[in-house]
Amino acid sequence: MIELADLADNLRRVTVEVMDGGTSLGAGVLWPRGCVVTNAHVARRSVMAVRLVDGRRLEGRLLARDGSADLALLRVAGMGVPAAPIADLDAARVGALVVAMGHPLGVRGALTAGIIHAIGPITPGGRAWIQADVRLAPGNSGGPLADASGRVMGLNAMVAGALALAIPMAHVERFVRAAGVEPP
Repeated sequence: MIELADLADNLRRVTVEVMDGGTSLGAGVLWPRGCVVTNAHVARRSVMAVRLVDGRRLEGRLLARDGSADLALLRVAGMGVPAAPIADLDAARVGALVVAMGHPLGVRGALTAGIIHAIGPITPGGRAWIQADVRLAPGNSGGPLADASGRVMGLNAMVAGALALAIPMAHVERFVRAAGVEPP
C-alpha cells in the first residue's frame, strides 16, 4: 500500500475535470487512445472542455453516451498522458479500503477515503454497484473509486443515503468496448 498523499498525486494525474464553458460539471478518468470515461449526467453535450491536472484545457468530443447506464466516453486529442491503471475485476471486496477522487463543489483534485460497504444492487433486481462509505459531493461524479494501490475499481456516480455508489469497472469496460475502444 502506498501513502495516501502519493495515492492522491497519482490519481490526480489520471482524473480530469469535465466542464461546460467555465463551469465544472464533474470528473472523468483517462482511458487509452485519447479517451476519457465519465458519467452520462456529466457529459451533457457533444463537445465538452476537459481540464488536465497540468491545467491544460482540451476539447472532448462525445463518442458514446448511455443514459440508462450513466456512462459516457469522450475523445480528447493531444492529451499525451497515461491512462488510469484498472483493478482486476474481482478486486472489489467488502471491507477493502477505497478512495474517491474528483472536484467536489469546485475543489480540484480532492480525495476522500473509506471502505467498501457492499457490492450489488441497492434495490431487489437492480443493477450492481460498488457501495462505499466515502463522502461524495457534486463534482465527484465520473471520477475514480480506486483501491489502496491506486487502481481504478469503479466510476463514482451518485449518493444513496450515506453511501457513495460507483459503477464497477466491468460495466465501464463493456460500455467502452461497445463504443469501439479497447480497454487498458
